[in-house]
Amino acid sequence: MNQILERIKKTGIIPVVVIEDKKDAEPLAEALCKGGLPCAEVTFRTAAAAEAIQLMKNAHPEMLVGAGTVLTIDQVDTAIAAGAEFIVSPGFDSVIVDYCLENGIVVLPGCISPSEAAIAVRKGLSVIKFFPAEQAGGLPFIKAIAAPYTTLSFMPTGGINPENVKEYLKYDRIFACGGSWMVKAKLISEGRFDEIQKLTEEAAAIVKEIRG
Repeated sequence: MNQILERIKKTGIIPVVVIEDKKDAEPLAEALCKGGLPCAEVTFRTAAAAEAIQLMKNAHPEMLVGAGTVLTIDQVDTAIAAGAEFIVSPGFDSVIVDYCLENGIVVLPGCISPSEAAIAVRKGLSVIKFFPAEQAGGLPFIKAIAAPYTTLSFMPTGGINPENVKEYLKYDRIFACGGSWMVKAKLISEGRFDEIQKLTEEAAAIVKEIRG
């Protein structure tokens, strides 16, 4: 579990992807790996999500692939069976968190308040997703929550872009950032994987610039 978290932290920016057609999974994985961010959070918003995870892992076993927008236990099971290595939920669902912890599955639940942060600490979590980051107050709000909850690190997602991601990554309590600007749905559906690779390279360069 700790090894997966360390890989997420090392990657720094986690591409959050929506895959409508399974045929796009392999070329997308290729673009992300070549671009220097060999990681993806595949959102369970489409029927193709589980198969996309499997195809990405088969094509690039070295890639770290997780499932996002996970709302049910059944989705957890489906994602893990497909090869997902971590689970991300948009909100704090204690049923999903407990299930993942009981089964040794890395889970990053969405939190947006001190109360949810307190529950996360009580359950022994060290990393939480902060979503929707910019809409909920951004970095200043994260710093306010981080002050009393000294054992928590944060993965902000939502409204993160090339203009603001540097400030997030500079803060030592930011574990990683989730972003979709390099993997926008239109780029994927139009097969513009060279452009995705270029944007991914630029994002990876930001991580290197800030974190070395």
